[in-house]
Amino acid sequence: MALEERDFPGVAFQLLVPAGAVNDPEGLEGASTLLEGWLWKGAGELDARGLAQALDALGVRRSSGAGLEYTAFAASFLPEVLEEVFRLYALLLTRPRLPEEGFEAVRSVALQSLLSQEDQPARKLFSELRRRVFLSPHGRDPLGREEDLKRATPKALREDFGRRYTPRGAVLAVAGGVSWERLLGALEPLALWEGEEVLYPPPLLASPERFALRRPTAQVQIGLVYPDVGPEDPGFYAARLALEVLSGGMSSRLFTEVREKRGLVYAVSAFPAGVKGQGLLMAYAGTTRDRAKETLAVMLQEMERLAEGVTEEELARAKVGLRTALVMGDESIRTRASSMARDLYMLGRVRPLAEIEARVEGTTLAEVNAFLRAHPYRDPWVGLLGEVEDV
Repeated sequence: MALEERDFPGVAFQLLVPAGAVNDPEGLEGASTLLEGWLWKGAGELDARGLAQALDALGVRRSSGAGLEYTAFAASFLPEVLEEVFRLYALLLTRPRLPEEGFEAVRSVALQSLLSQEDQPARKLFSELRRRVFLSPHGRDPLGREEDLKRATPKALREDFGRRYTPRGAVLAVAGGVSWERLLGALEPLALWEGEEVLYPPPLLASPERFALRRPTAQVQIGLVYPDVGPEDPGFYAARLALEVLSGGMSSRLFTEVREKRGLVYAVSAFPAGVKGQGLLMAYAGTTRDRAKETLAVMLQEMERLAEGVTEEELARAKVGLRTALVMGDESIRTRASSMARDLYMLGRVRPLAEIEARVEGTTLAEVNAFLRAHPYRDPWVGLLGEVEDV
């Protein structure tokens, strides 16, 4: 748990529970998604409507969702309702109703979300890419599989809740205008939260491959995946600055070379997408069928060209871009709580904002270029979706 006292009028927290797609039970992919939806059907003395009204009456802005590695609960509110907010969330975690009559509605929503991927070709492509990148369960989609969602039972999910909704491995980050002493007092209802430690499988990569998903779509979606370093690696800040050079704005290399000079795409970007213990860099482009081959070739060329190094001018722009993103993110205590929770999960500690800014600013051109020579972005997983030939 971490608290960062800030000069803000509000409070925000992010709670990560160790229930994600990577440790969904075998044969029940999507169990974390079902549980997260089912939880909100009532807790303690409150049914679903009563719980929602109680939180609304406190002015709580909230969200939750099951992801690949954990289920996240986020909330922001005024400091004067701190104790009551945590009392309600303690009910959710320790005394959920999980009513039988609400289960089918939750399953129906989960199935609709899964089927909606057919109308989101980019998401469909990257879901398939992840399955091919990992040999471990890190390639699963948090939405699950249709056959598993349909075979899930209330009994199996209640047992799963007892196994994975545990304080052992949970992460709580709080930001805002409250003291440590008051926060500890507000968390007393969570003393009833019990459970054993949940194990995570280690990430394991497959061998790179190329594939095409043929779909009658108007555009072609292109996805690339490269192994990368995570925040625990000494080269992490050099990697992030290189990524900013590659895809940090309208003067970035991908935007300039793929869109501006050649007009090949309507969208192109690159972004980090790793898991704990394994960094990944993904790149995406959306284009037309007749331009797909050239678009892919230019993207691969620009990724490989990073090994030749970046310029002083590019690095200076990248530092400004990352620092601006850091400052703008810092404007929201909810964003800060989220980044603190992610740090606790990935690193076991919270990086102060001043530390991140100093590491970005202190990374030299020689360090960035040495990293790129030692970690060239080559031989990726390549996926295409649309009316395409073999890759």
